[in-house]
Amino acid sequence: MLIGPLPYAARKSHLGGMSTSVFHSGEVAAPALAGVATPHAAVRDWMPDQHRSFFSALPFLPVATAGQGGRPVATILTGVPGFVSSPDPTTLRIGALPDPEDPVAIWLTPGASVGILGIDLATRRRNRANGTLRAVDREGLTVSVSQSFGNCPRYIQTRMWHAASARPGPVAHLSGLDAAARATVAMADTAFVASGTATAGFDISHRGGPPGFIAIDGDTLTMPDFPGNHYFNTFGNLLLDPHAALLFIDWSDGSLLHLQGEAEIVWAPPPGRRETEPRAERLWRFSVAGGWRRPGALPLRWSRDGGSGAEG
Repeated sequence: MLIGPLPYAARKSHLGGMSTSVFHSGEVAAPALAGVATPHAAVRDWMPDQHRSFFSALPFLPVATAGQGGRPVATILTGVPGFVSSPDPTTLRIGALPDPEDPVAIWLTPGASVGILGIDLATRRRNRANGTLRAVDREGLTVSVSQSFGNCPRYIQTRMWHAASARPGPVAHLSGLDAAARATVAMADTAFVASGTATAGFDISHRGGPPGFIAIDGDTLTMPDFPGNHYFNTFGNLLLDPHAALLFIDWSDGSLLHLQGEAEIVWAPPPGRRETEPRAERLWRFSVAGGWRRPGALPLRWSRDGGSGAEG
């Protein structure tokens, strides 16, 4: 069962750039509930040059922030590689704005807490950058970075991208999972999850597995939690506030499916589910409360090259 919200212990700045003090109270509690040691945190309050150049090579950028009622929302910004730049180690400049029809657009305002995921599906490399939206202008967004860290390549499904024309259709608002949303989730091998609170900040992370790794039961999704770096950023956030958002990409036509709801962590999965996903260390359930679909939203398409990151 998911433990209720825990009191927040502020993230502390850290001399030397790395310290376990960057973990808030939920992120400290989660490893204990999982029965693992709290890891040494390779989390910096600045971006190394390698991360800065990595972001500049990306054609898309998943971003999370707070939406209505402070609940997590997520979207994807796109541009020609180079649209993201880093003029200094604590700044990311994103030369793109969300589409005005994007329901997340109104929440990306100066002062907003943001979580950013840099992910290259071709190389299976990913880095995270969390911080505050310092400015919004006609050309894009400027982010002050307060946390920067890398993630392992495991469970990233390998894909190659190419540019295409965005062909956005009307935004469809959902009160639950309709047939099209169920089909998207059933075929998914990749999802992005947004979580966080106003005080803890917001994160967006990647989840991957073979198609069908997300089980569907009515409006409830069940997802395995595979071995990772044990930072428990997402689960730590969920211990503070169970609200979360899931974001899915249709790789063939650039459509986006955004789901909002509440999560419950299953620390001891039932035997039957462990047999289905023997690598899963635990499970989590996501109860869908609503969301929206943005047909043809992205000017990108992806194709598989036959590789897979399912086993790491």
